[in-house]
Amino acid sequence: MDIDVSRPHPARLYDFYLGGKDNYEADRMYAEQVQKVFPSVSKAAQVNRAFMHRATRYIAREGIRQFLDIGTGIPTEPNLHQIAQEIEPRARVVYVDNDPIVLAHARALMSSTPEGRTTYVHADLTRPEQILTAPELTNTLRLDEPVAVSLVAVLHFVPDDQHPDDIVKILLEAVPSGSYLVMSHATPDFDPETFDEIQRIYRGGGMPCQFRTRAEVAGFFAGLAVADPGVVPPHRWRPDVYPVGATDSESLVGLDARVGFYAAVAQKP
Repeated sequence: MDIDVSRPHPARLYDFYLGGKDNYEADRMYAEQVQKVFPSVSKAAQVNRAFMHRATRYIAREGIRQFLDIGTGIPTEPNLHQIAQEIEPRARVVYVDNDPIVLAHARALMSSTPEGRTTYVHADLTRPEQILTAPELTNTLRLDEPVAVSLVAVLHFVPDDQHPDDIVKILLEAVPSGSYLVMSHATPDFDPETFDEIQRIYRGGGMPCQFRTRAEVAGFFAGLAVADPGVVPPHRWRPDVYPVGATDSESLVGLDARVGFYAAVAQKP
């Protein structure tokens, strides 16, 4: 599959923020613009990954053995399946992304335990039916048994005119009672001017995005049983230790602004 290295892609910017090497000049140009206006963007990416790890452990310990991770990004160990299979070796994981670079590295996402299984679907979040009917998914997951649907740091790349509420609804309607939704989402709530500028940078690179308020993020969880502590900045979601990036002299409020995200985990009744 051809890779257009002349155009930036959110997955490759995220890779840059995490210190990865799978990005190109166009990606670095826009990522560096974001860094100039939001110097803690790398910390925000790290906090998001730490949230994903904790949420996955929580759900696996609740007995969930199936995971659908949409907006996977370029593999960065430990990947979601490594976290899940550490707790439940029989866990099955389907990864989904639309970046050809992620497809090129998909082999790294499929290093499953012998008891479990992992696979990759090259598809776009804005076409959920394509994801749900992909043979890779239907041959790996049983959609009549609970599934954890993970949308970490991805739904803010789906503006309202692409109907993100409908996308989430379609995904959740496809999985049974007892399934989970895991989400983190960028927000302007803590620093409106900076996040308006970040939004402008992404859009200027042809990457549609829309950051949302806490109320808007909470709306995606309507009808679900949201686990404590609710919709909160990701470093506040059941931290194992003192929040990533914080020091004794730094308040949680200050870290909220440095991260600029909300996160939550909820179960389908």
